[in-house]
Amino acid sequence: MRAPTKLIENNRAWAQAQSEADPEFFTRVSEQQHPEYLWIGCSDSRVPASQILDLGPGEVFVHRNIANVVSHSDLSCLSAIEFAVSNLKVKHIIVCGHHGCGGVAAAARNQPPGLIDDWLQPIRDVREDHSEELAAIAETPERSDRLSELNVIAQVQHVYQTATVQRAWEEGHELAVHGWIYRLRDGLIQDLNVTVTGAEDL
Repeated sequence: MRAPTKLIENNRAWAQAQSEADPEFFTRVSEQQHPEYLWIGCSDSRVPASQILDLGPGEVFVHRNIANVVSHSDLSCLSAIEFAVSNLKVKHIIVCGHHGCGGVAAAARNQPPGLIDDWLQPIRDVREDHSEELAAIAETPERSDRLSELNVIAQVQHVYQTATVQRAWEEGHELAVHGWIYRLRDGLIQDLNVTVTGAEDL
């Protein structure tokens, strides 16, 4: 299979347009990144963090995985949190899920075992913890969307339980953890009102 040269052509056109609009753009971006935000989101190709936040390169540090899970055994996610908090000194960690999430839907329907089955177990735990609320929602898409929201809330808790975040708060680092949900149908973000800014909020 040949390389997707169209993507390289797109890149060259984008780089040229950026340079024409702002000749110092790449020099400025290449020197250092100073994002205020760490985005922990889903790998879904329809939810690109920078684009839906209308931010440019260097403005948001991003970690993505299937169904925006924050697992205490996932060294990739934990390393991203540590680097963002300890090195980049971000002020906000945003866990953002989305409606219509395939990973959440798979967790809801108990799909056949596989590697992803193990990955989705934390979402099944959320489903069990809120089984009565979810059972009261008649339509499957709405039930799955509510599970996506509950999953975000659970992952916010996992973030603020990390040693990195706890240590940052102990050291007086200004740091807030937020839970958001993104709606594919209209492109809008909803704040789930679970922001935590320190141990006193817990």
